[in-house]
Amino acid sequence: MYFKNDNGALIARLNGETLRIEAWGQDSLRVRSTMLPEFAAQDWALTEEVAAQNPLVEITEEDHWVGDGTIDKRPIASITNGRIKAVVNFSGVITYYRDGEKFLREYYRFYDGTLSRESRCLKIVGREWKGIIGGGEFSLNLKFESSDGEKIFGMGQYQQPYMDLKGCELELAQRNSQITVPFAVSSLGYGMLWNNPAVGQVTFGKNYTEWIARSTKQMDYWLTVADAPKQILANYTAVTGRAPMFPEDRMGLWQCKLRYRTQEEVLSVARQYQKEGIKIDQIVIDFFHWTVQGDWKFDKTYWPDPKAMVDELHAMGIKVIVSVWPSVDRKSENFGPMMERGLLIRTERGAAQTYDYQGDCVEIDPFNLETREYVWEVCKKNYYDFGIDAFWLDNSEPDYGVYDFENYRYQAGPALSCSNMYPQMYSRVFYDKMKDLGDGNVVNLLRCAWAGSQKYGNVVWSGDVPSTFEAFYDQLQAGLNMGLAGIPWWTTDIGGFMTDDVDDPDFRQLLIRWYEFAVYSAVLRMHGDRGPYNIPPLDNRDWGGGYLHTGQPNELWSYGEDNYRIMKKYYDIRISMHDYIRDLYKEASENGSPLIRTMFYEFPEDAKCWELQDQYMFGSEYLVAPIFALNQFERDVYLPAGKWVDERDGKEYEGGQTIHTDAPLDAMPVFKRVR
Repeated sequence: MYFKNDNGALIARLNGETLRIEAWGQDSLRVRSTMLPEFAAQDWALTEEVAAQNPLVEITEEDHWVGDGTIDKRPIASITNGRIKAVVNFSGVITYYRDGEKFLREYYRFYDGTLSRESRCLKIVGREWKGIIGGGEFSLNLKFESSDGEKIFGMGQYQQPYMDLKGCELELAQRNSQITVPFAVSSLGYGMLWNNPAVGQVTFGKNYTEWIARSTKQMDYWLTVADAPKQILANYTAVTGRAPMFPEDRMGLWQCKLRYRTQEEVLSVARQYQKEGIKIDQIVIDFFHWTVQGDWKFDKTYWPDPKAMVDELHAMGIKVIVSVWPSVDRKSENFGPMMERGLLIRTERGAAQTYDYQGDCVEIDPFNLETREYVWEVCKKNYYDFGIDAFWLDNSEPDYGVYDFENYRYQAGPALSCSNMYPQMYSRVFYDKMKDLGDGNVVNLLRCAWAGSQKYGNVVWSGDVPSTFEAFYDQLQAGLNMGLAGIPWWTTDIGGFMTDDVDDPDFRQLLIRWYEFAVYSAVLRMHGDRGPYNIPPLDNRDWGGGYLHTGQPNELWSYGEDNYRIMKKYYDIRISMHDYIRDLYKEASENGSPLIRTMFYEFPEDAKCWELQDQYMFGSEYLVAPIFALNQFERDVYLPAGKWVDERDGKEYEGGQTIHTDAPLDAMPVFKRVR
């Protein structure tokens, strides 16, 4: 093993691998290694300038007892940055310490002439590289020792009922409703960013933790330590970026459905809301308002004067957001030019097709700057210049017809090596240009994200999820973990996306329970695909804005008077919290705190709060206890230490106890913290 102090960075070389560990932000280290001659000039999620640190690098020797009982001198090196320290031994094994206490160590089971626990004949090393035959990349398998009793959170959004990810295996890949944001927060007081957009997986096992990148040129991860999750997240967002300040004029109700088919439908809904005395902040024009995918323009048959529509909506104080997909149909006027110029995703074999919903499509390659320029110019001309305020960047994973990542290639390289960054690059088609044009309030809606996406004006929603209480419960776990992964602007389709029968009373009960929850979340947004599909199409063409089906009405008044009364009541609650919500968005922009928070985020010293996943904090003041079962009208709620007031009746409770409370359909349990 060869060690070197390279201007404050620790360099280690062994068996063709170069390891580099350096200070990167407060109490944090960046760790890279490669089997190539040099490191790639790629920082991935670590985009922010960080203050200069004063790390201590030490290279010494220490005694080692070898198998014959003699003592040998072996090199050892360490780097310390504030409260975090990394020690690399003569075999290249890294151990990490927080304030002198070990919190993480690479898994190593290889006989090295010593009698240590790690000295085994299994021939397992912590960093295993395997060259990909015929390519310049490697597969990488990185293992760490597992710690009993550790809890792990964050990592983005996975459709499962587990908030604590210990014991879970997670695919590191983007899919509809699955979002890989590879930042983990540990109950042991550290956070780890897997700074690598390669497709792979992570297993937080009982016996070891394993990170796998299926195609990469280097290992790259970042570690930070702190006393509490709030400071861990502050350290993390300091190096990856923070969300900008959310505009106050979009903190209320967003109205959406699948799908408004004409500009008159949009205007009639907006006028009715105005008549009802309900202010909507934004109305969403969903997919297939266009001619064909990739034309990125309104079908003039049903949208004859978009500017006049936008002007009328603006006069009502309503912002307008339009759906844009990354798919380009072969029938699109843009397909030929984009294909010829190499602006679309390439397939490694077989036909040039990546997406097949309602057309034979290839999706754009946003890793290519020329692609980003091309798509923006089309969308600027056909949308932004009409006054459209924001873009709904749907299918932003992208939603492949088949998730065969090994069959796709971007300008940046094979999809296996970088596909997880696709949604972030797609968002920048619009964010970068809108910022350049002086739009200080860029807020676009996306179905996917990656580490650092929070800085690009992304509201991320949880995708096309079922309309079930089970899915509702899963969304809370997803949202809490998204927040811990640094994505504070997160939302869901109220009531879930897929509904067979809007008249089903069970669905309507679910809708109300979900709506109540959404009031106490970052974005209150009505959306969903509401069956039955008995509304005839507008025309007989097999293309354009008229042929595709539409869902049933999805406005607040669409579900009967009793439900309308409840939704109006909670709408008023949302509006009354405007100043509080504004302060939460401000906090997110200052230190990375999410709006919806795990109980332990606010009460890290309370062991019970690390176990709770059916209640949460909306900011630091409101404890929210949603209802996740049909016909459930009571539940237990744990109140941490302090005083709490039931928002429904003003009754005060002493914390440090579990209470049993009623939960009628029109009154979700919410308790306000008394300071």
